[in-house]
Amino acid sequence: MEAFFRTHTYLVEHTSAPVRRTLMDEIDWSHRMIGIKGTRGVGKTTLLLQYAKEHFGAHDRKCLYVNMNNFYFLSRGIADFAGEFYKKGGRVLLIDQVFKQPQWSEELRKCYDEYPGLNIVFTGSSVMRLKDENPALNGIVMSYNLRGFSFREFLNLQTGNSFRAYSLDEILANHEQIIKTILPKVSPNKFFSDYLHHGFYPFYQENTNYSENLLKTMNMMTEVDILLIKKIELKYLTKIKKLFYLLAVNGPQAPNISQLAIDIQTSRATVMNYIKYLADARLINMIYPVGQVFPKKPAKIMMHNSNLMYAIYPIKAEQQDIMETFFINTMWKDHKVNEGAKKGYYTVDGCQQYHICDAQTPNKMRYQQDVIYVKYNTEVSKERQIPLWLFGFLY
Repeated sequence: MEAFFRTHTYLVEHTSAPVRRTLMDEIDWSHRMIGIKGTRGVGKTTLLLQYAKEHFGAHDRKCLYVNMNNFYFLSRGIADFAGEFYKKGGRVLLIDQVFKQPQWSEELRKCYDEYPGLNIVFTGSSVMRLKDENPALNGIVMSYNLRGFSFREFLNLQTGNSFRAYSLDEILANHEQIIKTILPKVSPNKFFSDYLHHGFYPFYQENTNYSENLLKTMNMMTEVDILLIKKIELKYLTKIKKLFYLLAVNGPQAPNISQLAIDIQTSRATVMNYIKYLADARLINMIYPVGQVFPKKPAKIMMHNSNLMYAIYPIKAEQQDIMETFFINTMWKDHKVNEGAKKGYYTVDGCQQYHICDAQTPNKMRYQQDVIYVKYNTEVSKERQIPLWLFGFLY
């Protein structure tokens, strides 16, 4: 136990979070069982350590961070360890990568039942279905999702500003006024292309090659998150990776399931399951017409965020596709996005139509009163025309 406290103290003391994630204030930390999901590289570990630093400091032994990657936990269950920590006065146990522990959901349930004064916060992969696939946690766990940096968070980090997030309703109603508070301080377009290329994953701040780091992260998402959590045999890994690559290079379009099944030598049903796993891992987004959901074939498959597009096959990254991918990704946090009536159009929350378009293209379109025009290559707005970058302030 002392070794874990020493590690905890060192990590908390050396935690640096230059951007305070908005999720920190959205979580109800008083809840006894909290699950924080997210893809690799979005900062789940940093969030746990930041919470410990803000609420307890490095030396308060009521809080302890542990990582299930530690070989120690191969011979000792979470509940047994938590019991010892609780008896020594521990009250908040932060568990990183909980899915590495066999029978982790049952172990967490045992902690909940046997140690009523103990709060547990754990992190896991976005592939995990905390309630659907883990009945032991039904009714006791509060689940949250941590996403990569928003454009707002990236912009604040790069410029030293502290712009706040806005709801979609605020942006639609007050975009002209909001922009007037931002433009005197910074030119968003000077930073937008950098964000699209390498700003979504916080590890861009590390002194390493970002694309190589992202490729390693994508491989870990498939090799560990999908295979381990979905209990898929290793021999099928190359099929999943090849499918992901084919979906990426084909660009945003309706997938040809029959052809994909031939290409990776498996059944149509298996292709659809693999596509769902890739979506759960936040590697792709499936776009459906209003009213349709999985297991129906999606109307369009897109990369989860624009950084992935540049990392996988940069010469295929078309500007319009990148901008649409950004719009879908930033909307995805709190809103439902479906295929729209025409190319470049999307329906948000089942009703409002949005059209993503280039502000620099000669304007021959006839503006419709029931459409929001989301324009890139501009910083200004008027009426129902809103710059794309502003939607990066949704969180």
